[in-house]
Amino acid sequence: MKAVWFEESIPRYLISKALGRVHYSFYYNVFSCIRYGDYPEPKLPSGKWVKIKTLMGGICGSDIGLIKLHDSPSTSPFASFPFVIGHENLGIIVEKGDEVEGFEVGDRVIADPTLSCNAREIYPPCEKCQNFEFSQCMNFNEGIVSPALMIGSCRDTGGSWGEYYVANEFQLFKVPDKVTNENAILVDAFCSALHPVMRNFPKDSDTVLVLGAGSIGINVVSALRALGSKARIIVLARYKFQGEFAKHYGADEILYTKGLSKWNLYKKVAELTSGKVLKPLLGKPVMVGGADVVFECVGNDDSIDDALRFTKQGGTTVLVGLAGITKKVDWTFVWFKELRVAGTNSSSGEIFRGERKRGYGIALQLMEEGLDLSPLLTHTFKLEDYKKAIEMNFFRGRYGLVKSAFVF
Repeated sequence: MKAVWFEESIPRYLISKALGRVHYSFYYNVFSCIRYGDYPEPKLPSGKWVKIKTLMGGICGSDIGLIKLHDSPSTSPFASFPFVIGHENLGIIVEKGDEVEGFEVGDRVIADPTLSCNAREIYPPCEKCQNFEFSQCMNFNEGIVSPALMIGSCRDTGGSWGEYYVANEFQLFKVPDKVTNENAILVDAFCSALHPVMRNFPKDSDTVLVLGAGSIGINVVSALRALGSKARIIVLARYKFQGEFAKHYGADEILYTKGLSKWNLYKKVAELTSGKVLKPLLGKPVMVGGADVVFECVGNDDSIDDALRFTKQGGTTVLVGLAGITKKVDWTFVWFKELRVAGTNSSSGEIFRGERKRGYGIALQLMEEGLDLSPLLTHTFKLEDYKKAIEMNFFRGRYGLVKSAFVF
């Protein structure tokens, strides 16, 4: 099959790491860890698995972070090389194991990519999986498939940047007829926002600040409104097209950051949140007051540092952006303001309308009831055009790109 995969190579890693700063193409050219071509089709690990022919493979910010080599080496024990990239998936079942129940060849499905205990056929599941905390599974490097957090970082399962991938029946969700392909491929991105929103749901009287208006930031807004939140939502966006999408999905106010000095940015945030800006002897402004809940959806040092400063005393900072090793974050505000800092990883089980349900099921139910995220899919590509797709994701603002996917 044709696929784009990540190849483990220290020399290639070092070349890309050094020369990628000179020109971005070194992150995916012939000298990089990114390869394209013929790749072996994955096989069913057991009778409880299915093979899926890819219809669409989403391009996630974490995939771009992988290609840019932004991931911390501390995550490497939870991957197995080489692996076909791509965890955002949609496809048709073309082969099923003899123990699979509830699914048939021809079904249109998405797979929750998380390779937790049930997918790894570890029985009994760990305490986290028993409590529906699948993203906190204790066994990501055990069981019948190789170490990996999810499809798209496991050498045995394939990924959605390939023509076929495999998934355990536990991971599968049938896509309702009313939900289009263009909407269904956005389930994973929505769930990456749904999970932190449901775990840190604001009061209706709260002011919520969302830092970053890419796909995840916009989905934080859409998740809040889809779940009925009446909180005031302020979004920090860099580009007008991002702000327009955030408004469309329910943001109350947009603050455009492009061209603003740091001091003016803090003054505007303070005005919007009834805060007060103070000038320290050295460094960035300090804020007293701020937002009750801040969702940080960028993941770099400067944005994390701002998020902590923008959070009101006793408030909550939620780290949604995939932060790695930080070097310039001043953590003083965590103890000084007595903040609650929450992490989040992918999707998991949640309490939804009084029932314990998995995130993918909640998302599909909301879509069947009318939630349409398909406008966020601004660009699609053929797999052979992967270099163009990567480049455009590197420079999203230039191309007006919010979310993109490969179409097979």
